Amino acid sequence: MSIRRPLTTIARRRLTTAATASELAALDAWIAAPKALTLTDTLSPSKLADLHITLPTRDGRPGAAAFSPPAAGAPLACGHHLAFFHPRTPEAQLRPDGTDADFCPPHPFVRRMWAGGSMRWLQDGLRVGGAVEARGAVTGVMKKGFAGETKGGPMVFVEQTIEYAEEGRGVGVVEGRSHVYLPLGQPGGGARAPREVEVPTSADFSFTFTPRATTLFRFSALTFNGHHIHLDREYAQRIEGYPERLVHGPLTALLLLETTALHHPTAKFAAFAYRARNPVVVDRALTIRGAWRSPTEAQLWTVDDAGVVGMTGTIELAQA
Repeated sequence: MSIRRPLTTIARRRLTTAATASELAALDAWIAAPKALTLTDTLSPSKLADLHITLPTRDGRPGAAAFSPPAAGAPLACGHHLAFFHPRTPEAQLRPDGTDADFCPPHPFVRRMWAGGSMRWLQDGLRVGGAVEARGAVTGVMKKGFAGETKGGPMVFVEQTIEYAEEGRGVGVVEGRSHVYLPLGQPGGGARAPREVEVPTSADFSFTFTPRATTLFRFSALTFNGHHIHLDREYAQRIEGYPERLVHGPLTALLLLETTALHHPTAKFAAFAYRARNPVVVDRALTIRGAWRSPTEAQLWTVDDAGVVGMTGTIELAQA
């Protein structure tokens, strides 16, 4: 699928990778200002059923779990809160790449990439159907490449922490997110060769599927995510320099959790951390793998049909 729209506006706005003095001053002022956002949502069983049928680990295909809509009051599967708590930003206020502007640095650092994150589950997590408040705040900002010390040019890393508290039950999930912001016009990650990533030579469990354009569209719709890099082939290729549209970072992270749960359905997760290593591209077979380091900790990673490692992570199980 390719959304046909003029690209000349974006192309004309390409900038040099060097920010002006006024732009640097605006960035420093933004860094110094407190940044917090509270969102509320209800963990709707019907929306979760849409998520279940979108996830290849739950749609009933060979090797996956049978499709089963979640019941109200049941424990929310780990990571499934990612389908909720999105900003409702008018289209005219979105950034040029289709992303929302919450927690985003000022111009020209307007192109977002999902770099990694973490999750911790407290008590019994969250429940399907629960009314939940997500309290988010920026907890760290790091500038990189501004002095020319990196080949990629200037980047701004933004760390945020989100606490998810269910009404009447308190905080059930604490999540960390890391985004990197690039200037408009700076070459995208598709312009470089894939990073080599060291991973285990063998896996104890795995799951393979091929993400399609429909997968990306459905997950974008569920998360109210208009980022062009997931939906528009022409944008991904001409503006960002990728060979095709990219699979969402949170979807890939969710699949690390899903694959572990698929093979170990009685395991209780305590903590999860992950990092994006290389782009995960649509229409390429993707294998999610896990290798146990100990009885309570596993290393996780994805690898595509060209051998490129897209994401790595670790999962810790709750002590019995």
